[in-house]
Amino acid sequence: MERQPDDTSASGAAPTTRSECLAALTAPGAAFEITSADVRGRSLPVYANAPRSMRAVFEAAVLHGDREFLIYHDTRWTYADAGLRVRRLAAHLATDCGVGPGDRVAIGMRNHPEWVIAFWATQMIGAVAVPLNAWWTGTELEYAIADSGSSVAIVDDERLDRLVDRLPDLVRVTLVARAQRTLPGFARSLHDVIEADVVPIVPEVDIDPDAPSTIMYTSGTTGNPKGAIHTHRNHVTNLTNTALGGALAAALAPAPAAPAAAPPSPTVSLQTFPFFHIGGLTGLYVSTAFGATLVLMHKWDPSEAVRLVVAEKVTAMSGVPTVVQQLFDQLDRDGVVAPSLASVSSGGAPVPPSLIGRIGDRSGRAIRPGNGYGLTETTSAVVSNSGPEYYEHPDSVGRPVPVAEVSVRDPEGNALPDGQTGELWVRGPNVVDGYWNNPEATAAAFTDGWFRTGDAAFLDGGFVYVVDRIKDVVLRGGENVYCAEVEAAFHAQPEVRDIAVFGIAHHELGEEVAAIVEFHPDSHVSAAELRRRLAVGLASFKIPSRLFVADEPIPRTATGKLLKRQLRDVVTDPANPYRPLTD
Repeated sequence: MERQPDDTSASGAAPTTRSECLAALTAPGAAFEITSADVRGRSLPVYANAPRSMRAVFEAAVLHGDREFLIYHDTRWTYADAGLRVRRLAAHLATDCGVGPGDRVAIGMRNHPEWVIAFWATQMIGAVAVPLNAWWTGTELEYAIADSGSSVAIVDDERLDRLVDRLPDLVRVTLVARAQRTLPGFARSLHDVIEADVVPIVPEVDIDPDAPSTIMYTSGTTGNPKGAIHTHRNHVTNLTNTALGGALAAALAPAPAAPAAAPPSPTVSLQTFPFFHIGGLTGLYVSTAFGATLVLMHKWDPSEAVRLVVAEKVTAMSGVPTVVQQLFDQLDRDGVVAPSLASVSSGGAPVPPSLIGRIGDRSGRAIRPGNGYGLTETTSAVVSNSGPEYYEHPDSVGRPVPVAEVSVRDPEGNALPDGQTGELWVRGPNVVDGYWNNPEATAAAFTDGWFRTGDAAFLDGGFVYVVDRIKDVVLRGGENVYCAEVEAAFHAQPEVRDIAVFGIAHHELGEEVAAIVEFHPDSHVSAAELRRRLAVGLASFKIPSRLFVADEPIPRTATGKLLKRQLRDVVTDPANPYRPLTD
């Protein structure tokens, strides 16, 4: 099965079902008309009315003028404020730094407002933004800058510290945001550029939809990261998918009892994903395009997040599951209702079904939940689940977006029927073509436009169910144990705050199932009781035979993924810091 079937109803009636509404929204002449186009040599479905480029997205967004755009500590910039700073930096890059279409500009900093300025400035002149993982060491940062061939680096103080001895040999120009000290001779303050009293002249450029827009490096846990090359079409397709999802939800929503007295207020979104992550970058440009207000944080802190939700009347937030859990824990501890919060979505890591109930209803208000599935290579969500369907199918990541195709394949690449688990393959105009300067990795992951995700999944009635990373499946005595399923069972236990399940070597079984459990403060449950509860929903071979307790948060990547290879090595080391969970 390549595409999802859907519900239907009698023809001629006003659109009421999901399929009818979707057909009406994407029909010829409609706002989200779907047509076909030649995309890098392949005929693919595309949105006829999508913006041509990311430059076009920002040029439209600055028309929001005096609407508040970015909030960070004492910084409060409107769209007009940000637009002027973007044009100043774009003009500086083009005129003074010699950056032209296709040239790479590395951006390495926390989620500062200047990150936003740097990104949109590159898009205005047709340059390629290279977001750098802010958690990387100096060596890792150096690799990505060198591999991408970036000629300019825009960094903050922390990244400058890690690269100060390397940057002069890596790039022609270094700009530093929020500098707190005298800069080295090769660097210039970004503040001086974007606050200069000049009338910027940004060169006109004709940006092809299939020209590169970003190179985003995957968080690979072994070897060097791979740079996925996103085109402008990839990003504007992702943006349009989001807009269509909102329009579809509105079309399916019950009609209000009375007309609204005033138009709805713009969204105020709390940004928790780092901008260097595809989820964070999506949040940035979707919010920009929709005229939303972005509330930024120096780093994730649940207490500070609750303060911002209340003070800024945040209406929407998204984050990895642990972030969403921690926000709700803090709201409950503080006794805060947060009446403005209307939409909470999660992704970036498997979302335990138990989280949905927490998102559901707070103090009589239905918070609209959302989940999705995507990777760097699919330009964020290629499958999504939200609203009533999320409650009906809480263990599914949802349905494919309209312009994407999904297929579940066996190891030989043959499509599998509904209900059978195999590798999830996807293709569409939001899927990248390959990796920068890495033909071997490209050939290994892409086949005739299809991206092989490396995730084990099955299809059922149009819904996609992702069960685990193929490499994370534990092969115990010939039985497959999907770690995500076991982790979801742990998350359903009220004492469990976080969990990591993985396989370790066993002399008879090949592998056995192990788990590291982090309990909520002042909570505890014995190993015997925990196994008894898990046995209600899990086969005995799936229940971990080795249980360990984490007294500190279980380590994750900056994007919320568990560091399972590291954890596997740690628990099998004689100096294992995790104590066994006893009866």
